[in-house]
Amino acid sequence: MDIEQAVWAAQGWERLADGVGRRRLPGWDATTGLVVGDKAVLLYDTGATLAEGAEIRAQAEAITGGRRVTHIALGHPHFDHVLGTAAFAGAEVFGAVGMDDILGSARTREELYEDAVRQGVEEGAAAEATEALVAPRHTVTGEWTLDLGGRQVLLANVGPGHTGHDLVLLVPGERETVFCGDLVEESGAPQAGPDAIGARWPDALDRLLALGGEDALYVPGHGATVDAAFVRRQRDELARRFAVS
Repeated sequence: MDIEQAVWAAQGWERLADGVGRRRLPGWDATTGLVVGDKAVLLYDTGATLAEGAEIRAQAEAITGGRRVTHIALGHPHFDHVLGTAAFAGAEVFGAVGMDDILGSARTREELYEDAVRQGVEEGAAAEATEALVAPRHTVTGEWTLDLGGRQVLLANVGPGHTGHDLVLLVPGERETVFCGDLVEESGAPQAGPDAIGARWPDALDRLLALGGEDALYVPGHGATVDAAFVRRQRDELARRFAVS
């Protein structure tokens, strides 16, 4: 184990590439990802509570030698991916277009609270997080390139699919790393709630595969990392499930 890998592992994170890693969070096996540039640090998804967000923040600072998270990309507006955002004061928050309106609404806060409690989050923690809910300041319609200093990453709005607002993160390298959000799940079948747009989901995965390519490492919203063949199989399963070609 090299020094950088040991630093990530000491915080319970999996190093995926130089300056790129992720953690599978307890409870719902949701992924949070970290990308470290020379001038900025990007986090992909923030956990299910403010306490979990604060824990992620502390771990990210330990990994980066005390640097703070400067940018956050939210993969989609579900409680286990967004309710920790307020723990990252001052970070620039990005989401798919329309996610700002959704997360800015009182109705969404109520729905996120109810969903979190239904899934096992303590009522007080759910209330605290939903009251402090942070909506994206920057919205992505197509693609948005961010310069983190010595490293450029791509945010891509490839949905709709799992929700109407699915944002993925592509990190170039010797092997490209693609954070897929819940467009791809490995530790269980893809979850399709009332806000899923199943008829469009296979097309979203086609766009994801076109961006990442055959050799990329794909990081699901839940579960172990996968390859393009896995994503393609899941695409075909979703097409059959929702009766689309």
